[in-house]
Parts: sequence; C-alpha cells; structure tokens
Amino acid sequence: MREDTNAPAKVPDKFISNVLIFAGTSISHEDAAKILDATYWPPVSRGDIDKAVSQGYNIIGIIDGIFFSKAAVAHKEIIRAIQQGTTVVGGCSMGALRASELDTHGMKGIGQIYEWYRDGVIEDDDEVAVVTNPDTFKPVSSPMVNMRETFNLALGFGIISEDEFQRITELAKSTHYTERSYLGVSKEASRKGIVTEEKANELLRFCTENECDVKKEDAFLVLEKIKMIITE
Repeated sequence: MREDTNAPAKVPDKFISNVLIFAGTSISHEDAAKILDATYWPPVSRGDIDKAVSQGYNIIGIIDGIFFSKAAVAHKEIIRAIQQGTTVVGGCSMGALRASELDTHGMKGIGQIYEWYRDGVIEDDDEVAVVTNPDTFKPVSSPMVNMRETFNLALGFGIISEDEFQRITELAKSTHYTERSYLGVSKEASRKGIVTEEKANELLRFCTENECDVKKEDAFLVLEKIKMIITE
C-alpha cells in the first residue's frame, strides 16, 4: 500500500522534463501527479513511444493503453526505445501486459497484474480492458481483474459461497469486456438462478462499496518505482 500524501514527489529538476507517463484510465493525471511530478500523456497507442523518444523522454512509464479502438502500442517500438537507452517501466493495464511480454528485453514490470501475466495466472487482454469515455479516458465498465478480486473478497466475507463465486466469476468472464459491470453481472446471476434476487442485491451493494481496485494500486506502484529510479 502507498503512503497517503498530497505532495508531489520531490525529484531533481533535471529529470522532470525527461519523464513521461501514459495514463488516464486506471488513474487520473491529477491523482498521479500527487505521486510523481512528470509529464502525463493519454493512454498509449501505436507510434506514441517512438514520438516520446524523439522528443527526448528517457524514462517512460506505461500504465494505460489503447487496446481495440486504435492500434495498440507495438512491441518493436518499446524494444527500440530500450535499445536506445530509454528506461521503460510498465504495470497495471497495457503496461503490465507489455512488460510481461518484454521483460526479457529489458522492460521493467511492476505490480500484481504484471506478475499474474508473467506467471500465466491470466493471459487474455480483456482481463484489463475497459470501455472509456472518449473525452476523459475514465472507465465506464469494470475490468475483470478487479471484479474477480472483489468477488473473492465477497466470498471471504460470506456474501457468496464457493460455488457461487466460481459461477459468478465465470459469468463475468464470459461477458464481453464492454458490458462488464457489477450491476449487470449481479442481475444476470439472479436471472440465471446462480443466486437469489436478494443475494444479488446484497452482492451488488458489497461490490459497489468494497471494490478491490487492483489496477489503481498497481498504477501507484508504477509511479513509485519510477520515483525510485529517478532519485537513485
């Protein structure tokens, strides 16, 4: 867990202009800036890493990225940046996915989701994919990695049984990422007879009030890792 602070990280001025973070969905630029004073761009897509390197950024953090609406950031442009001496750190969402694929090429992976991808616990892109507001990049659906952990927490609190947890998690996984939400999954679980309507409502309340936001926690870890790198 991160330390709660409202003050931006204190880093040497010479580094600030050379640090670039791609984010905006898992963590807002405003919240991220409370952790690390850097330049923030929207979620990364194809060509953005080459552009960043050409503009002189030599430390790049990838948190969020475009998956399906535009071409995703290419492996080769990340490798090219690393070969040119750029430090690339990834975690949380697209950053976790690419880091798990490119850590052997020198990309630095951080966080729980990166470890899940690296170790084969999860494999699909849709585990971290969400629908976003095109203007703000804020999510309007729920990521599978958060939902699974939140349902597991509900299991631990006795809200649902082991069998119900397994079936509800499978239901969420089978739902297209664009339509995943606690409201939709709980209603569908009731409709399919997995849980009663009363339990579905209780589960919805619990998930809404106690979501395990794994993605945001990992976003914090990426920023803190970069803070450590630039102050070493």
